[in-house]
Amino acid sequence: MTPTASAVDQSGPKASAAIQTVDIKGVKVAKEASAETKRIIEAEAGVAAAAANVCGSGYTISTGAARYGTYGTTYTWTNGKTTGDRYYDKPICAVFFNDTGAAHYMGIRLKDNYTDTPHKEDFGTFSTYAGPVYQNRGYCGEAYSYMKVGSRVVVDNILTVGSCN
Repeated sequence: MTPTASAVDQSGPKASAAIQTVDIKGVKVAKEASAETKRIIEAEAGVAAAAANVCGSGYTISTGAARYGTYGTTYTWTNGKTTGDRYYDKPICAVFFNDTGAAHYMGIRLKDNYTDTPHKEDFGTFSTYAGPVYQNRGYCGEAYSYMKVGSRVVVDNILTVGSCN
């Protein structure tokens, strides 16, 4: 008799499955990362590596990057470890870099895919970056970036973390 699939058969990626990566100019990037993320990393590999350093030891796999004109760039990183029983239960770090060369009110907010987890955020007046902020199970979450120049909002965007379905 051939076994049949059931609701119990969760045929998605297993929690212990490693994130597949590609090397872009010495930076490990999740294979599932968007083409835009890969383009940003390729264009500014040194800056991307600096963003990983801000996140700290072990956060070496880029899961996303978004450039917001000449104002800033958001990067998300994981260490690839599993913190729960789902594939998306992986630690995430997010940093929003200020690319203007001057201090502005800005921030980064990281939320995971779970409603019971509080968002992590860092808002204030910064000349270099906002963050880092961390979520323990944030691989399928969102990184919200915000910046004001004077009284004008110039960045108000969301970057999806990881490749979610």
